[in-house]
Order: sequence, then C-alpha cells, then structure tokens
Amino acid sequence: MEIYDTEEEQVAAIKRWWKENGVSTIIGVAAGIVIIVGWNYWMNYTRDNNNQASALYVQLQESVASEKNEAVEKIVEQLKSKYAATAYASYASLLLAKTKVQQGDLEAAKTILEKLMRTAGSVELKHVARIRLIKLMLATDDNEKGLQLIAEVDQANSQGFSASYDELTGDLYLALDRLGEARTAYQTALRAGARLPLLQFKLDDLTAAEVVNNLAE
Repeated sequence: MEIYDTEEEQVAAIKRWWKENGVSTIIGVAAGIVIIVGWNYWMNYTRDNNNQASALYVQLQESVASEKNEAVEKIVEQLKSKYAATAYASYASLLLAKTKVQQGDLEAAKTILEKLMRTAGSVELKHVARIRLIKLMLATDDNEKGLQLIAEVDQANSQGFSASYDELTGDLYLALDRLGEARTAYQTALRAGARLPLLQFKLDDLTAAEVVNNLAE
C-alpha cells in the first residue's frame, strides 16, 4: 500500500490515477447503468407482454366455450401475431385445432397441428401437437403416415412421451390389422411406464383376438 506524507502528494496521486483510469471508469459505470436499465426494461416488457397474452387467452377460452367461432379465429390471430414469443400463442393453436375437430373440419385441424409441430416454442408443445396429429391420422385411417410421424421422433428428446407414442403405434398397427406388431407396441408402452387401464384392456383384447384367429386357422 502506498503511503503519502502530505495532502499535496495525495491529490497528485489521485490526479495521476484519474488520468490513467478515469475514462475507462466512466465507460464501465455507464455500461453498467445501461445493462441494468436495459435488463429492467426487458423484464418489465416481458412481464407486461405475458400478462396481456394471458388476458387474451382467457378471452379465447370464453369464446370457445360460447362457440363464438369468428371471435375464436380473430383472437388466435392476435395471439400469433402480437405474442408469438409467448407460450400462449402455441396454446391458442392447440385450442383452435380442437375447435376445428369439434366442427368436423379435420383437415384444417391437421394443418394447424402440422405447423405447430414445427414452430412451437418448446419441445413439450411440439410433442403434444405431434401426438394430437397422430390421433387425427388414426381417426381418418391415414395410419401409415401416423407411423411415419412416430418414426421421425427424436428419441433423445421424447422423455415423458415415449409411452404415448408406443401406445399410438399399437393403435395404428391394430388399425392396419398387424396384430403382432400392435401387441409388441402395447407391451413396450407398459414397460415405458404407461399404467392406464385402457392400455391393459387393449392388450388383453388383442391377445384374445389373436387366440380366436389362431383357432380359426
């Protein structure tokens, strides 16, 4: 530590330090202020944006419940155009696809889910969109395409959804009358952790059908 004998020496030392470090100090302080102000602005903006999107999503739910289809379309477009970066935009697309199914417009629902499957902001929402799309494929006898959608799943990022995909694989194979492959898929779903009574019922029912077929041959 430097020790100065007189006030003049102290003042001179301060002046030297300021001459050497003053500009960089000012720049550092200014940069710090800009970062803090910018961060606070971003946090406030994000919070307000999410609040507005949330309020609009509540309106969407109310419109869906009241079957105000025109209002539903408009609110979904608002969420997608103004709040695309929020999860509410993806939730809105899922809700719109559901209403299209209820209206009997399955092709429109497929289109919505296909897009969401590619553009959703989270891996989880992409899986939800894919699973609902596969169910529509099953409902419209587009079984081969449903199997293709499952085959394209990145297994490394499908944790928590594996059992659902395996069960759907069984459903699709069953629709194609490929009973052995359906049974294997259902068993895989059970091993993956699915413990739904309906799944066990499907497997039991399938096993009974295989027995009947074997006796008939």
